[in-house]
Amino acid sequence: MPDLESELLGIIAAWHERGEELRDDAFDDLALRIFAHQLRRNEPYARYCAARGVTTDRMPSSWEAIPPVPAAAYKEATLATFDTKHAALVFESSGTTLGRGGRHYMEASALYDAALLAGFDRFVLSVLSLSKDDGARLRYLNLVPNPAERPHSSLGYMMARVSRERGAGKTRWYLRGDDLAVDAFFADLQDAVAAAQPVCIATTAFALLAVLDAADARGVRFRLPPKSRIMETGGFKGRTRVISREELYARASSSFGIPESQIVAEYGMTELTSQYYDALPRREKVGPPWLRARAVGTDGATLPEGVVGALVHVDLANLSSCIAVQSEDLGARVGSGILLIGREEGAELRGCSLDAETLGVR
Repeated sequence: MPDLESELLGIIAAWHERGEELRDDAFDDLALRIFAHQLRRNEPYARYCAARGVTTDRMPSSWEAIPPVPAAAYKEATLATFDTKHAALVFESSGTTLGRGGRHYMEASALYDAALLAGFDRFVLSVLSLSKDDGARLRYLNLVPNPAERPHSSLGYMMARVSRERGAGKTRWYLRGDDLAVDAFFADLQDAVAAAQPVCIATTAFALLAVLDAADARGVRFRLPPKSRIMETGGFKGRTRVISREELYARASSSFGIPESQIVAEYGMTELTSQYYDALPRREKVGPPWLRARAVGTDGATLPEGVVGALVHVDLANLSSCIAVQSEDLGARVGSGILLIGREEGAELRGCSLDAETLGVR
């Protein structure tokens, strides 16, 4: 485990600092070694794989043949390679319509922290070809769960870490219990504009729509300082009012006075360590080199590029849990990224935006 972790941290640092990619054969080799480690240490996952004919004596031939565990399995079993009493991080999915959430245990925080900062620096702070040092001057205004209230929110943890490591100070959080503090958010935006301080608004799609509606109702418009950006995540999950992402981004661009090219969507899961982000202009989702995806049919076989299926993610940074996870999202592989289509019919509704479904605006 320490050797695998060190190897992964080296790969993350090489891409983060020098842009080094991971060759296909190197990804394959490391994925199979991590999977073998998990078969030895993660008993529920090993039983699941054995039922599908995969054991340490009958290993898959490539990363694409590693059996993916359904994301819902994190609600049913403790999927970890270590004693979870000693977990450094525990992230919980935000629940479902049935009220059950899953838990993702991580033995150490180093991998999660390194992966999230590398991805954020590359895909969010570099939207305008900025270095991480240039992006460090952003002020972070977070319309996502506050880790002080939701300590097991992976999104809240992520933005707390980014705000601390890359922020200019005056980080603010606006989700307070069941309330969205719109007045405080607008006041802080006005303060940033007056100070010519670029901001990063991290928000779920539903929270963003809520503040846009509030801005329209109050006749409020902003012209955020240059280099500002928005990171949107979560989608609508079909629970309440839904608008297209195109309309959402057009409205955000108009209300906040920034180009749509400075709005970036993040796609992540509690069950993964790493994240995908938009690649312009088509806005397909791309990830770091240690994260790959495939679309699969009902038989679990990999589908050709451009064909829609269930998405399976192989995240090498999921070292202490399950390397391969099948989501409830549909999508297709396109080039080096994925296009998200929607959720599988009958899939339980859950995710970051559900936290905002019942929010009051004040």
